Parts: sequence; structure tokens; C-alpha cells
Amino acid sequence: MGEKDKRAVIMQAALELIVERGFHGAPVSDIAGRAGVAAGTIYQYFENKDVLIRALHDELAENIRQAILEGYPAEQPIRTRFLFFVENLFAYFAKNPLHFRYMEQYFNSPYGVSLRRDKAMEKRDSGDIVHELISEGTRTGFMKNLPEVVLFSLALGPMLVIIRDHVLGFITLDDMLIRRITAACWDAVKETQPAAEAP
Repeated sequence: MGEKDKRAVIMQAALELIVERGFHGAPVSDIAGRAGVAAGTIYQYFENKDVLIRALHDELAENIRQAILEGYPAEQPIRTRFLFFVENLFAYFAKNPLHFRYMEQYFNSPYGVSLRRDKAMEKRDSGDIVHELISEGTRTGFMKNLPEVVLFSLALGPMLVIIRDHVLGFITLDDMLIRRITAACWDAVKETQPAAEAP
């Protein structure tokens, strides 16, 4: 097994165990056992468990970003871009429940609180599409004049609950239902009398 493959196996084992047991219930020794490597091998790739947890988040975030932005209609009206982004995010998480469950745990943990604090203090990555959409939407009057964190929750909060229900088997998402829910997410944040754009 090559070095890159070994790192990938460790990351997959960490993903599975953390989703099953939470951050505290997945010690390095168990991750190593799941990966089929010695515990010391993990420390060749990651300084400690916190570094592994953050690296896994960063890798998943980049994979998600690339997947959902493929074909992003950057020159289209804001509603079209919003619907494209949210629909693709919905579809990605519906098809990758382990990724959803990890990211949900991460953002509801001290790791995620720290990241959200950084974003609130404007320490953003240049490719933060949600921030760009909300910032443009409020600036141009196409979205309600509410704080960004509120618009984020109105736009994506319902999606997170619905994806959780999908993962738990309470609802089955298909493409048509995802499109209808995505349109409802837009309705939650759009200004009722936008300046010039059609609904």
C-alpha cells in the first residue's frame, strides 16, 4: 500500500468511527485498528488526533466544494446560482450520508464553533459561495435585509434537518423533491419585492 493510499485508509477509518461513536469515542488506537495499521503509523501522517479531525474536515469540505460547484453558473442571476448551489449540496449529502454526518458533528462541536467564529470575524476562504451569495443578495435587495447568520440558517437550516431525516430513513429524497425543497429555501430568504429580477 502506497503512502497516499495508507493516508486515505486512515482518513476513511477515522470518518467511519467518528460518525459511529463521536470524536471522544474514536481513540487513535481504534482508528488504527479499523485502518489495519499500527497506531504509530497514524502519527507519521498526523501530529495528533486534533490534526487528523481537522484534516478530515478540510478534505471533506474541499471534496464537497468541488462536487457541488461543478458547472456553477457564475454569470447567471442570483436566484439561479442559489438554487444550483443548494440543490447540488442537497444531492451531495443525500448520496454521501457519512460525509453529512461527519460535517454535522464537526460543526456542532468546539471545532466547528471555532471555525464559525473565524468566519464571523471575516477570516474567510476566497471561495465561500454561501457568503458571496448572501452578501450579494442583501446588497442588491434580492434577499431579505437580515443578518448573514440568520439568512444562512433560513436558507440551509431546513436542508440540514431534512438531510438528517433522510439519513435516518424518515423521508426519501429524490431529484424532484430536492428541487421543490430547494425552491422553498429560496422563498425563505428572497425579498418579497426584489428590485428587478423575476422570482
